[in-house]
Amino acid sequence: MVLTSGKQPGSPPDGPQTGADRWFFGHPRGLVTLFSVEMWERFSWYALQALLVLYLSDTAAGGGLGMERGTAASLVSAYGTLVYLLSVVGGWFADRLIGGRRSVLVGGVAIACGHYAMAVPTAWSTWAGLALIILGTGFLKPNAANVVGKLYRRDDVRRDAGFSLYYMGINIGALLGQIVGGWLGQGWGYHWGFSCAAAGMTLGLVQYVLGRRHLPDSADRPDAPLPPGRGARAARRAGAVVLALAVAGCVAGLTGTLTLEAGIDLITGVSVAVPVVYFVVMFASPRTERGEKSALAAYVPLFVAAAAFYTIFNQFSSVLTLFAAERTDAGLFGWHFPSSWFFAVNPGAGLLLAPLLASLWTRMGPRQPATSLKFGASLFFVGASFLLIPVAVALTQGDRVAAPWLVLVYLTQTVAELLLAPVGMAVTTRLAPRAFHGQTLAVWFCAPAMGAGIGAQLVRYYGKVSDLVYFGATGAAAILLGILIAAMTPWIRRRAGTLA
Repeated sequence: MVLTSGKQPGSPPDGPQTGADRWFFGHPRGLVTLFSVEMWERFSWYALQALLVLYLSDTAAGGGLGMERGTAASLVSAYGTLVYLLSVVGGWFADRLIGGRRSVLVGGVAIACGHYAMAVPTAWSTWAGLALIILGTGFLKPNAANVVGKLYRRDDVRRDAGFSLYYMGINIGALLGQIVGGWLGQGWGYHWGFSCAAAGMTLGLVQYVLGRRHLPDSADRPDAPLPPGRGARAARRAGAVVLALAVAGCVAGLTGTLTLEAGIDLITGVSVAVPVVYFVVMFASPRTERGEKSALAAYVPLFVAAAAFYTIFNQFSSVLTLFAAERTDAGLFGWHFPSSWFFAVNPGAGLLLAPLLASLWTRMGPRQPATSLKFGASLFFVGASFLLIPVAVALTQGDRVAAPWLVLVYLTQTVAELLLAPVGMAVTTRLAPRAFHGQTLAVWFCAPAMGAGIGAQLVRYYGKVSDLVYFGATGAAAILLGILIAAMTPWIRRRAGTLA
């Protein structure tokens, strides 16, 4: 549900805040700026996610593009893969060239333009809009949370609470985006939902421009700038590469050299290759010490578990959205609602459950379960969520599954997410080699990217095989992997010690 910074959130020892700025619930005024822009960005993102696979797969008469369902679901998964991969690039640009504050602004402008393009009812504007949103999200998401970290000194006791408030904004935006975007898109037309997303991101941008004076000066400076003279050259080269790829993609698409299916296959291949290269480089580097290689080996099964989790979880915007629209009775006690509202259960439940789970881990302290046990439990719950679907189909009397079944599916996935996503970054920063510390979140982002890339292949089978085979086999595989990860806890602890 949540993307975090492209690098470990933090601020230099001489950070800008002394503790005197307590304007926003005891926190710096700049937190309002970042809270709001992130809330509206998530609003626009989830308003689009609520509708995208439906729009792609609907007939031209219904206002859609008429794609085959499996292809549409696969494209939505590939779209998510590119967002995660571009976040690595956006984080690099901020760290090395333009700083976090400008990166958030550039990203926000690109996202808003992308949603305005999506609001135009033509096929070409759809592809242009998706490309702009991918690019913009890659710049905004990896850097907004990093700027939050710069609001506080490292020893500021308000830091954790500040991030909690920030992530609350993410969940609020996700919840409202699903509800408003889904209602407009399914009730009035897809492009009304896309227009709503554009308006939301515009509000976020206006607020950001008016409030960014409250952000620290350090957010304007790259954290690891390139030497003088190299920055301009790097920017020119990056621009040339992006332009060349865009031109090559357009030419390949127009000439039929690169089909949509082949492009999705290519994205899947990249999503798998990138983390493999990352791990090979870290293991082979002479800067990685022997003890760090042992800890890195312990991290590999955790990374695989995270990728497997996101293979299932990210299907909320593809397969589960189709299942909700086509196979579920979107109504409770005689009240009917847009099927896209089902996923609003996730951010809504997250707002309620996340503080409770965080409090539980705090109370347990050193007695809390090992990371591998949390990851194993996460895979168990996300697998169980898929197993619920063929059970519901078998028990239903009629063409459509009752709404409470799908609500239960999303509640189970929310529990799974809270067991894995919040601790994934923490364990990555603990187990990654010190020489690669600045890239730890880039490594972590490779897990959801890889999961979405694999999911782009898996979702093609939805509708081509029975629900028992698709949901049952996928869910059972996740549960078995979860049991394996949990069983590996002694081995992981021997390799990583208390770090895992």
